[in-house]
Amino acid sequence: MLQVENINVFYGNIHAIRDISFSVNDGEVVALIGANGAGKSTTLKTVSGLLPSRTGSITFLGQNIDRVPAHKRVAMGLSQVPEGRRIFLQMTVLENLQMGAFTSKEDVKADLDNVFERFPRLKERRNQIGGTLSGGEQQMLAMGRALMSHPKLLMLDEPSMGLAPILVEQIFDIIHELHKAGTTILLVEQNAEMALKIADRAYVLESGQIAVTGTGQELAASDRIKKAYLGG
Repeated sequence: MLQVENINVFYGNIHAIRDISFSVNDGEVVALIGANGAGKSTTLKTVSGLLPSRTGSITFLGQNIDRVPAHKRVAMGLSQVPEGRRIFLQMTVLENLQMGAFTSKEDVKADLDNVFERFPRLKERRNQIGGTLSGGEQQMLAMGRALMSHPKLLMLDEPSMGLAPILVEQIFDIIHELHKAGTTILLVEQNAEMALKIADRAYVLESGQIAVTGTGQELAASDRIKKAYLGG
């Protein structure tokens, strides 16, 4: 579904991403894990079209999207839930969800019903201002907003960041349910233990490069990964 080949991304003179290549197959959960500053979020932003790569190529559903602007990538089925949620704080829950459907030609009411079925808390708060929601509710809203665009590939950037452990479990249960329902997922997550539990495959980023790859089970059992990321 997604093929990233040899991308190099810079912030000014800082070489943030170095020759990264990876793939996501239809139906998979693929995780990118690593320490702060390893390049995980930069990689997602490049795939989304928010940052340019100086080299290489990005192919989505067999089509090169290097020159496709970000909003058109959303219309193609590539949707990102950004780090820090980035909901529209002054808009209601309902208005935030409607914004997520701006590229959709589908029945918005049916999409809203589907999101409210998956996130009952959002239905209860549909007329509440987004900025007054709790952190967990804002994360649910950011995920619901992304689902309104009918993503073929859903990219999640640090969905558990800043959440209490019980909410982290809840968010990962939702991710697991989305995957079971057929959504392909690319997950960036600092909580390596949770990410590797649900990942079919994973890539470990260190200093802007891919250092280790393997299945979720292989990496969770690796002494190197346990020591570096799992507190083992």
